[in-house]
Amino acid sequence: MRNYVSEFLGTFILLLSIVGSGIAGQQYTDDQMVILFSHAVVIGFTLVFLIRIFANYSGAHFNPIVSLLFFFKGELSSKDLVIYIVIQCIAAILGTMFANFLFGLDIIEISSNIRSGNNIYLSEIFATFGLLMVILLSRIDGKNIVAFNVGIYICAALIFTSSTSFANPAVTIARMLTESFTGIHPSTVLFFIGSQILGLGIAYTVYTRVFEKKS
Repeated sequence: MRNYVSEFLGTFILLLSIVGSGIAGQQYTDDQMVILFSHAVVIGFTLVFLIRIFANYSGAHFNPIVSLLFFFKGELSSKDLVIYIVIQCIAAILGTMFANFLFGLDIIEISSNIRSGNNIYLSEIFATFGLLMVILLSRIDGKNIVAFNVGIYICAALIFTSSTSFANPAVTIARMLTESFTGIHPSTVLFFIGSQILGLGIAYTVYTRVFEKKS
């Protein structure tokens, strides 16, 4: 039970940080680079403390793609995989709704922010690939290093990728429900999720064929 509660709380807080920081940035300035930079820093720091807090209880996935990765590696059962994904999606949606509410917006909004184009989808493939490789290659040095490396990577990738590095299907689905800087129009959600799955496939293949120690 602790692992499920940990996944719920972590994903909920992650979405609160993503959507809340985006809304706050828009309320304080019109400078898009300032909004993006502050948004990236908030999410990076949030990921560090969430992973450090919850890693020992659930693995601190907060992301269906990460859960799938560890399922493929034999470190997560099929039962837990399904439960994790359901919890992550529900928590992400509720976290988004709560962020909207805290900033005085409608609890549920439908984003008009269209993020489309082959360059955007390629960016999302790379962002997801990079995230998973950071996780896999950092694990040898311990969970605290994973937390810092993931936080730093996402902070940077939010700025250097044209898709702003969603790299998470639960996050992608939930961000349909905010008409803010962080939103995504429903018409492009499936393309983003497909790109994320492709990024997972590439990362898993590269890691198992190049980096994983063979017994």
